[in-house]
Amino acid sequence: MTDKILILDFGSQYTQLIGRRIREMNVYCEIHPYNHFPAIDQTVKGVILSGSPYSVHQPDALIPDLEKIEGHVPVLGICYGAQYLCYSQKGKVEASETREYGRAMLNVGFSQSPLFEGISERTQVWMSHGDTITLLPDHFECIASTDTVKNAAFKIKNEPTYGIQFHPEVYHTTEGSQLLKNFVVNICQCQQNWTPESFITTTINELKAKLGNDKVVLGLSGGVDSTVAGVLMHHAIGSNLTCIFVNNGLLRKNEFENVLEQYKHMQLNVIGVDASDRFLNDLKGISDPEKKRKIIGRDFIEVFNAEAKKLTDVQWLGQGTIYPDVIESVSVNGPSATIKSHHNVGGLPKEMHLKVVEPLRLLFKDEVRRVGSALGISQKLLGRHPFPGPGLGVRILGEVTSERVRILQDADAIFIDSLIESGLYDSIWQAGTILLPVKSVGVMGDERTYENTVALRAVHSTDGMTADWVHLPYDFLAKVSNDIINKVRGVNRVVYDISSKPPATIEWE
Repeated sequence: MTDKILILDFGSQYTQLIGRRIREMNVYCEIHPYNHFPAIDQTVKGVILSGSPYSVHQPDALIPDLEKIEGHVPVLGICYGAQYLCYSQKGKVEASETREYGRAMLNVGFSQSPLFEGISERTQVWMSHGDTITLLPDHFECIASTDTVKNAAFKIKNEPTYGIQFHPEVYHTTEGSQLLKNFVVNICQCQQNWTPESFITTTINELKAKLGNDKVVLGLSGGVDSTVAGVLMHHAIGSNLTCIFVNNGLLRKNEFENVLEQYKHMQLNVIGVDASDRFLNDLKGISDPEKKRKIIGRDFIEVFNAEAKKLTDVQWLGQGTIYPDVIESVSVNGPSATIKSHHNVGGLPKEMHLKVVEPLRLLFKDEVRRVGSALGISQKLLGRHPFPGPGLGVRILGEVTSERVRILQDADAIFIDSLIESGLYDSIWQAGTILLPVKSVGVMGDERTYENTVALRAVHSTDGMTADWVHLPYDFLAKVSNDIINKVRGVNRVVYDISSKPPATIEWE
């Protein structure tokens, strides 16, 4: 049995980052809504309460049931989680008179707490809260302070329950990973044995037991997630897996043919279906991004279903769903609010009357890549940038037409090929081109033009939950801009997006 940490989500934008930091220690953890989490069994070694945009004083404050947790396993409350622990036991939490947002210096010199083992006596932390703990209950003890926050960290006497009013999971808390390791490894005593190899062994055995001799159909996209899911299932059930790759007409330039060629060398049984005309016809006149997603998702279901019906005795639908998809698609009274619909989470099973198997649903994107590498999948394929499920349909702002797809495919191919040729591609998390619903005046030769604008986007990230824009060299941007304007008919202006996430998202729609 694998040791695990449960993270109860109260809606913080950083909740998934807590999970990632713990996974980086080779310790397994799960994120669940604060009001809907599994029973505390012997595999659960500790619980972390996340931050939240809520205040404990709000009428609709998020109130967890910690009766079977607190005192039974170690607990770490972060920000709102810490304030709730204090408030629920008759301490005082009040609106702060001073701004407690941003960098602060934490004083732990007087602390003998195991939570701060190996951490500097003064260390930088990141604050992000409006309320503050002004009075601890009698059975609590203060174990760290800042210049403005007296009760920056506390412990409940005689039980392994801790609270901190800063975020150890973010980059700006310079020794935050050490603090989390102290809690997870030292206090909770979790074994650090959750590795890609152990995941592969465990998952293949579970798939064999779950699927037996049943047949599975899997939708391939050409991306990392579905490919790793396909190879993992192929190791478990071999020829009982059939993969279907649908061309929705919204793929990258020449991607349908290129991906099918790649799969030939991976021993996967793949059926390619070109349904581009159908998708483009159904998208005529549609500009709303959510409607576009729904149409693309619906058409994919219907095309995929029609092809799957040609197979006999299929009982399971395989999907490349990963953990952020699962978390973002669950919203319980606020936590992990759905930013956009995910057509690969739900929808298909109801239409197809198949049971669902999702071997990667517990992995973050970088973990999927590590598993793929351990499976022997080529680095060229594993290194591909993430690509949205609806494809270029959500990178074409406004109506999707065959001509607008052609323009974007041509521009995007120049951008991506240039990144590869310049040696920049592998250092970037995700890059792409967006076709804007904007036309502007230009001059080409002796003629005045009125043509389209494209935006280039490139970001650094680890899991797509937060992202910073990439400072691409000016000379590189100048060359790409020049190549796109000269070679792509219909474009006379190129801009570069320098927004980070948050507040912007990586994709524009």
